[in-house]
Amino acid sequence: MSQAQPVRFPILTPEEMSPRQKEVAAAIAGGPRGGIRGPFLALIHNPELANRVQQLGEHLRYGNTLSLAHIELIVLTVARHWNCQYEWFAHERIARSTTDLADGIIKALALGQTPPNMTAEQNTLHLLAKESLANGEPSDAIYEQAAKFFGRAGVLDALALTGYYSMVAMFLNTAKIPLPDGTPIPLQPLKK
Repeated sequence: MSQAQPVRFPILTPEEMSPRQKEVAAAIAGGPRGGIRGPFLALIHNPELANRVQQLGEHLRYGNTLSLAHIELIVLTVARHWNCQYEWFAHERIARSTTDLADGIIKALALGQTPPNMTAEQNTLHLLAKESLANGEPSDAIYEQAAKFFGRAGVLDALALTGYYSMVAMFLNTAKIPLPDGTPIPLQPLKK
């Protein structure tokens, strides 16, 4: 995504919103997100979809069985896969400020590499996300390892995070939501 590209879904002011858009915007802003940003700047154009997406996202971010560091590991893996600049920008900041996810792991993910020195649990979640993105499902070995570490509920949370943040990346990439002014592009194209 280039910073110079026009936004495809104009940011709506409260005066431009329908009553339902205002209602959904208020619900999103009143929840743990604290405001309308990122994909919701585009999604508010479809308030019913925005409402349902934010409810699922709220559960996955704030009601998940996985730790915050594990959640952010999956989100960063997804953002790198889809080359989603905004998702990476937002979640790298979250990972660094609210988790103990190591700097080396974050830097390796940004380069599209499998990070060295991950715990067995981290490596399993990273591979579960990568394999699911590449093949539509994890291998039997990775599924079994994930089920051992996180239980079936944890595997479902990890898969739901992978799918949800893939959807969010598609919204962000399509909408061309810009990074804050002066923010450098965080992800460089991967070499094929």
